[in-house]
Amino acid sequence: MVSINWILLIIGGLFEAAFAMSLGKIQHTSGREVWFWVLIFLVSVSLSMFLLFKSMGGSHPIPTGTAYAVWAGIGAASTVLLGILIFREPVTFWRIFFISTLIFSIIGLQMTSNHS
Repeated sequence: MVSINWILLIIGGLFEAAFAMSLGKIQHTSGREVWFWVLIFLVSVSLSMFLLFKSMGGSHPIPTGTAYAVWAGIGAASTVLLGILIFREPVTFWRIFFISTLIFSIIGLQMTSNHS
């Protein structure tokens, strides 16, 4: 069974992707629209960091190294996938291969972490 801390960490990783994507949108917009994406960035980065912090506490804390690696991995994998979908970044065998290995590594870290 997945603990609430893992759920918080996964959501935090998705917010990491949101703040990374908002940075990309900031670069591709101008005028008042930039401020919308700046606001999305600030909210996303705040929520992402807060959820990372919360996942490392409570009754079943995730070890710091594991939490950070999983959070960053979820953010990285999600950002690449969103980049492909939103910014039409290239889809190559090697990109998909290495994103897949990253995802399998995240799953492995979750399965082998200390569930004390």
